[in-house]
Amino acid sequence: MRHTCRGTINLATANISVEDSCNFVISNGGAQTYHLKASSEVERQRWITALELAKARAVKMQAESDDSGDEDPTSQTDKAEVHNTLRALSGKVEDLGTCNDLIAKHGTALQRSLSELESLRLPQDSSDKIKQVNERATLFRITSNAMINACRDFMSLAESHSKRWQRALQHERDQRLRLEETLEQLAKQHNSLERAFRGATVLPAQTRAGVPKDPCGGGKGDLSDEDDENEFFDAPEIISSPSQDCLGHKRSGSNISAASCDITEEQVRPPSEDARKERRTRIPHKPNYSLNLWSVMKNCIGKELSKIPMPVNFNEPLSMLQRLTEDLEYYTLLDRGAQCESALEQLCLVAAFTVSSYSTTVFRTSKPFNPLLGETFELDRMEDCGYRSLCEQVSHHPPAAAHHADSRNGWSLRQEIKITSKFRGKYLSIMPLGTIHCIFHNSGNHYTWKKVTTTVHNIIVGKLWIDQSGEIEIVNHKTGDKCKLKFAPYSYFSRDVPRKVTGEVMDVSGHVHYRLSGTWDERMECTPVRPENEADKSPEKEILLWRRNPLPKNAEYMYYFSELALSLNAPEEGVAPTDSRMRPDQRLMENGNWDEANSEKQRLEEKQRIARRKREAEREKVGSDDSPVDSYKPLWFERKMDPVSKEITHIYCNTYWDAKEKQEWSGCPDIF
Repeated sequence: MRHTCRGTINLATANISVEDSCNFVISNGGAQTYHLKASSEVERQRWITALELAKARAVKMQAESDDSGDEDPTSQTDKAEVHNTLRALSGKVEDLGTCNDLIAKHGTALQRSLSELESLRLPQDSSDKIKQVNERATLFRITSNAMINACRDFMSLAESHSKRWQRALQHERDQRLRLEETLEQLAKQHNSLERAFRGATVLPAQTRAGVPKDPCGGGKGDLSDEDDENEFFDAPEIISSPSQDCLGHKRSGSNISAASCDITEEQVRPPSEDARKERRTRIPHKPNYSLNLWSVMKNCIGKELSKIPMPVNFNEPLSMLQRLTEDLEYYTLLDRGAQCESALEQLCLVAAFTVSSYSTTVFRTSKPFNPLLGETFELDRMEDCGYRSLCEQVSHHPPAAAHHADSRNGWSLRQEIKITSKFRGKYLSIMPLGTIHCIFHNSGNHYTWKKVTTTVHNIIVGKLWIDQSGEIEIVNHKTGDKCKLKFAPYSYFSRDVPRKVTGEVMDVSGHVHYRLSGTWDERMECTPVRPENEADKSPEKEILLWRRNPLPKNAEYMYYFSELALSLNAPEEGVAPTDSRMRPDQRLMENGNWDEANSEKQRLEEKQRIARRKREAEREKVGSDDSPVDSYKPLWFERKMDPVSKEITHIYCNTYWDAKEKQEWSGCPDIF
């Protein structure tokens, strides 16, 4: 192999030894040692023979490479380029030699003149000065001769090593091309193997049984099998599908206790079923477009992904503001929490709500649209669900969105989320920054927490899959109660349930009252902790806090959207002109017109850049050096100090819904 990989031993210098009938060892003198085991003595001897022959060839090639560079052919262009460089260097050295001859000639004449001056009868001071000048002239001539000799040595060395330079240059080019080709071949082979596996196991079973596709399943959504020439991944397909017990459960689970939190699931069900039926339940199916992922991503390694223009082929037809609003899908957990008399039981429901916001990410491997600065999204579900929500993109670099939601059932939620992301080659890390606040009006309990890190694996080779990892601390700032949740990262060697979440709910003194367990994609349960001195030693029963809703029918063809997500981008009258529903590129993409959507996306981004340059020019005219570079001010949120978290954040101004009632949108920027 011309190129190296992680952990290699050069066969030319390797030591190959046999341990026993099946084991053998390859080492390079101590730095690296490989212990290998064959299935039989015959197979071990075949390996030893092949390795010894390869070692002999490697030693011979190394010797020939040291003696001559003819065995590695290079392109005519590279040869001509190196020879031209050598000719130019030779010309420069000849010029230096000519200059050296002139220096020697004039130096000799100078020394002769100085010697003649020394023979004259001059004062003692003058004679000493002339002798000093003569010595310096001699030193100058010696130095110039040494310089020319060094230049000749350099030319001789350059000519002797020119072929090695050519090989090194060509080696680097070949290595880069080989890496790209290898990755592409691996991706194609991986997809072929997966299709072969599905064809051999899954499809015949379906045909025999005649069972329709499971709307919750994640393994039947391969929309791009027909054309794999440039297909590097298949976003809809996920490693595992959720368990079947999610079917038939339309709302979150039972209460914590009948005494203090006795609101039932029927009581929190939306009262207006007619209003729910009017909301759309399907969107156009995702087109079967292929995309060379590596051609786009290979230049993004280590960079901030939000600053890299990406085609809509990677997107889903929702903006980040709409995706943020999806945190409210299991709002009934907060409705139930508002009815709880116990702050600790309320904290359990808040913890379940926190985990529920990740439930759809196990399927959703496409990225949402980055909102334009000033873009908004409203969701008014006051009539059927009792809440309404508003999001606004308040900053572009770094990207930040402010969100505020109010419910007539006695709670409000607000947050400002800044998304930072890094592409690491094999995976993409997404780190949401910012604090989420949940306030219950009757009790005055004020909870805060932060989000965990989301990791997208198999960016280049294989099927994309998403994992959540990290810890969340939910704090009740009124009582001092805390809940610590731990999202366990996926491990191939772990025997734990994948996507496992565990936690403890404790009071201000640190005494644990509830233990939480479950998975972030399926369900959460809590178990009361008995005091140590209590006589009853029977185990406490687990109480279901939350269960994920089943996905709609044919969700695998509709970006794995939930029932709520399908309705978010439906056209709606009366919303602000900056609403995400008005985005032309997002609408074109949803309708399947991806080429037009990419062109429109570029137009909107350039319009946004022009607006920013205009703001910067206006700032320079004013001459204000104290203000930030981008002096943009949000329309519906105000930047101020949060009284609880002591962070500078954007807080809702309570003006949007009045403006909507009056249809007064004159202050909205022209962003579309």
